[in-house]
Amino acid sequence: MSYDRHLASSILDEAWHCTLSFVVDGEPRSLPTLHVRIDDTVYVHGSTGSRPLLAARSCGGGLRVCISVTHLDGLVLARSQFHHSANYRSVVAHGVATLVESPEEKRRVLAALVEKIGDGRSTHTRPPTPKELAQTSVLALKLDEVSVRRRNGGVLEDEEDLDLPYWAGVVPLRVVAGRPEPDAGVSVPRPSYVAADPWLDPVVMRGKHVVLEPLRISHVDELFAALGGDEEVWRYTAMATPRAPEDIAFYIENALSGGTRCTWLQRDAQTGEAVGTTSYFPEPQHRSVEIGATVLAQKAWRAGINTEAKLMLLERAFDTLGALRVSWQTDILNRRSQAAIERLGAVREGVLRSNRPRNDGSARDSVIYSMLAADWPKIRESLRARLDRQ
Repeated sequence: MSYDRHLASSILDEAWHCTLSFVVDGEPRSLPTLHVRIDDTVYVHGSTGSRPLLAARSCGGGLRVCISVTHLDGLVLARSQFHHSANYRSVVAHGVATLVESPEEKRRVLAALVEKIGDGRSTHTRPPTPKELAQTSVLALKLDEVSVRRRNGGVLEDEEDLDLPYWAGVVPLRVVAGRPEPDAGVSVPRPSYVAADPWLDPVVMRGKHVVLEPLRISHVDELFAALGGDEEVWRYTAMATPRAPEDIAFYIENALSGGTRCTWLQRDAQTGEAVGTTSYFPEPQHRSVEIGATVLAQKAWRAGINTEAKLMLLERAFDTLGALRVSWQTDILNRRSQAAIERLGAVREGVLRSNRPRNDGSARDSVIYSMLAADWPKIRESLRARLDRQ
């Protein structure tokens, strides 16, 4: 435990939310809420009709509160139940919170709350209208009574327990941003402060033949126009041939769910038409990625689109992400796909038996191909030369 003000400020700044505790009519209350620190004051906001804001207004001189923040950094597993613990950092601040009455100060606090997401966010958004400002209340608490508690270390055991045959250690915990999901109708590029795992970030990639852009549910109609009803395109996939736009919507929703797959729409760079999809299935902890779920309209076959798309995906994997290995799986019956992968320069490794279902319910044997970082420089030049010829 300490009263280190600098440490307290850093813990408050790192946290996105806090717990606001107070008493109303003799009854304790606790509310989760967003907060922002400006200098030596922490601010929380809410609607003008919320309990703490009403209580602060009725009290006149302010509302006695307690604000707490905790970061859980790890679980500590001991050989004995008694010595299990957690690594954490927490701040508790006490005092009298007062209502912010000045519209100018309200605007400053709300802008700071938005800026906490990323530098520049307040200039990329509409500021509150006078009506919205009137509907929002802000409480301010001076950081006069602040304490910090934290634990950071390994297992602490009694000496007589050290030989017990049980696993002991620390399981680190951390908050990780998932893949940003743009709202419907958003046409502007994602700002740099909206963080994403680069292995799961479908950045836009442009070539002479193809443009890869993030797959969205809004692509249903044009993807159905390109791929719907074509038995040959869907013959070796796990999904039955789509007969209606709703089938393509199901396909897209499945591709975007779960957060473990990075999926692109493939668009003909010359005509602007959607021609298919392709995906990464990354394992960043192993610096490895599988390229798969590639569906391409027949009119785009052997037109340079697939070659250039794979070149861009391989460049991102090896040159940007630092992958050590890229792999592919394809149905053992799909000779066309195997030939296409082999033309890229990938090496056939073997066959996984009955590891995937086909869309007719039968079990699929999958041929495994790979490409290593050591192979990549020579393959890259070969693929570029092939594209020049095409």
